[in-house]
Amino acid sequence: MLDTNIVLGIDIGGTKTSFGFVDREGNAVGVTSIGTKSNESAEKFVSRLCKKIEEIRTGLPAPLNLCGIGIGAPNANYYRGTIERPVNLNWGDTVDIIELMQKFYDIPIVITNDANAAAIGEMLFGNARGIKNFIIITLGTGFGSGIVVEGRLLYGFSGVAGELGHTVVDPEGRQCRCGKRGCLETYVSAIGLVRTTSMLLAERYEPTPLRAMNYCEITSKRIFELAQKGDKIALEAFDRTARILGMKLADAVAHTSPEAIFLTGGLAMAGDILLEPAKQYMENFLFGAYKGTVKLMPSGLIAGKSAILGAAALIWNELAL
Repeated sequence: MLDTNIVLGIDIGGTKTSFGFVDREGNAVGVTSIGTKSNESAEKFVSRLCKKIEEIRTGLPAPLNLCGIGIGAPNANYYRGTIERPVNLNWGDTVDIIELMQKFYDIPIVITNDANAAAIGEMLFGNARGIKNFIIITLGTGFGSGIVVEGRLLYGFSGVAGELGHTVVDPEGRQCRCGKRGCLETYVSAIGLVRTTSMLLAERYEPTPLRAMNYCEITSKRIFELAQKGDKIALEAFDRTARILGMKLADAVAHTSPEAIFLTGGLAMAGDILLEPAKQYMENFLFGAYKGTVKLMPSGLIAGKSAILGAAALIWNELAL
């Protein structure tokens, strides 16, 4: 049963923005989404979003007390309350999204990047309950990460600590959208998997239905479906992805010695095809003192609601301090 005290969790993405009302137990109602319209100004976006929020809120079955708003977004800075140089949004260098939201709501509002929100969501509502030291990895179009140390999310001096996706696998490697070369994100992500598959198609001769597809038709979902059927190119693409993931997770373990690492996001839904080899590679690459100490496991948040629950957990965590 939903508590009468609720918060609003908002997940801003380049294509769509989702939101829902969430109580302290992680029960969510009124979950919906709108198109982000990336070419629209931030001011018009916020006005349109808040109009939709109120439309959904007034249609809820009982009067609820809205205590605060949590927002997860790419390139969001927790300290400044801003979204900075978003790759997929035409909002300029910096947008003070909290200031824009406060024109409509006079309640506490907090923002952080989407992976950090996922980490707090995992801690409050998912498989990290009771765990004080862990890392969460979001594997979607890109590679996000949030790090929790002694029960607190690690923001660092700049407010954007934990960008593991932009650590370097190969300094002469693949071009990344951030401007660097060889970032982990370019190898371990939905797009990275497609790039690896395309490279294998050029290098090897095994027959595969992938050869009949043009580049735009090759998706991470299609590669996964073929891997399930034993396709050698698809399985090799997942194995190479898992090896790089395991190697870089072993490096991350050396910094904070987490009890567990959780995987979430579209690519993580590949399950054991990615998870099992990644576990083995991570264990192989770990420094001896860490071997056998770190669990690698899927997120415990509800699929389809994890980003909203993460954003809601962010503000619940602040209200509890």
